[in-house]
Amino acid sequence: MDPITIALITVIILFTLILLGLHIGFALSVMSLVGVWLITGKSAVALSLLSSTAFDAIRDYVFAVLPLFVMMGAFMSNSGAAEDLYRAANMALRRVPGGVGVATVIANAVFAAVTGVSVASAAVFSKIAMPEMIRLNYRKRFAVGSVAGSSVLGMLIPPSVLMIVYGMLAEVSIGRLFIAGVLPGLVLAGIFSAGIIIMSIFRPELVGRVRGNQEAVAGADAAILQPPQFTTLDTLKKVFPVLILIVLVLGGIWGGFFTPTEASAIGALGAMIVAYAKGMRMLGFKTSLLETAAGASSIMFLLIAAQMYSRMLTMSGLMQWMGELILGLSVAPIVIIFLFIAMLVLLGTILDSTSILLITVPLMAPIVAQMGYNLIWFGIVMIISVEMGLLTPPFGMVVFAVKASLGDSVTVEEIFRGSFPFLIMMILALLIIIAFPILSTWLPSLM
Repeated sequence: MDPITIALITVIILFTLILLGLHIGFALSVMSLVGVWLITGKSAVALSLLSSTAFDAIRDYVFAVLPLFVMMGAFMSNSGAAEDLYRAANMALRRVPGGVGVATVIANAVFAAVTGVSVASAAVFSKIAMPEMIRLNYRKRFAVGSVAGSSVLGMLIPPSVLMIVYGMLAEVSIGRLFIAGVLPGLVLAGIFSAGIIIMSIFRPELVGRVRGNQEAVAGADAAILQPPQFTTLDTLKKVFPVLILIVLVLGGIWGGFFTPTEASAIGALGAMIVAYAKGMRMLGFKTSLLETAAGASSIMFLLIAAQMYSRMLTMSGLMQWMGELILGLSVAPIVIIFLFIAMLVLLGTILDSTSILLITVPLMAPIVAQMGYNLIWFGIVMIISVEMGLLTPPFGMVVFAVKASLGDSVTVEEIFRGSFPFLIMMILALLIIIAFPILSTWLPSLM
């Protein structure tokens, strides 16, 4: 059996094992070992691949960025920063139609810049934003849709765990990826906000108001949104350190003052200081460190397995064969990009985001590069496409995170239905970013 056939069979078996419930890391590792063994006919070569990859794959200095940014997000998630951001956004937007929903989007966008994980945002804002919206008589489906939909900003606005994983697999600059995500993230947040405002104006019953009473639609109850014991100055004081931390980390990378790895260390230290200033003590620090260890070690293991998988595919010649096959098709390159997007969205219905990147980046990135597309631009396109899967049944990890946070007060079906308009808005944002690649490439070009 020739090496390409062996690699194809291992890929098919890989998908089967994942669908049967085997952990993605173990599935990748096992099929990589089996593939190399069958291709070379020598078990010693397969075991050598395991040992060399485990030693070499993540020992590079740049890989420290992952646990440090995970630590930064853990400190921020456990410090109460999300509540402060939400309160500040509510104050600023209380006269806007659907202001509480828009505040959820804005707070999610800012919170994403210090966490980088969509599921964390979904879990946190389910508990913060939902009570306010239900108190204001927002339709439950609209409220949970706003929370679930806006939480996907966590993987697009830097620093993002998916960007780190993509950068490592595609071998592109993580710093440039971070900066490339800023404008697309703002575009998506703007589309979400505009969509909520439009829905609130044309269907005021969604936000607990009577049709035709536009003043009531525009003015949420300020006493509910902003308890009297909190003044504007108090709220700004609580939010200011978080904003400074964001500017320090992203501005430092963009200005070339420090590398992404150095920025991640500064961000983790800054987040720890902010958390302490907000009252976090030993139990909170312990919880944050345990979350960091669990999250980072899990992703590191997946990256080692993905490197093994990528090396096996390279050894087999499958990636070169697929590249020649796809590039030989008599279609425009953009058609191939859309085929890749369709594949990513389809995979998103059954797999989580990290698993999709681990499987597809080694196959897609070389082909995209051969077609002459910018891999940083494709990374942003890929992440948005994968993020759609977080809102798509039957898997929809963000949907189930919201469900887990809210318990029996809402059904999975309600969350999926409420998230559907945001899925449509994500498609619009994706088309804009494909049509105008400069949104992803302009800021990195200034670095």
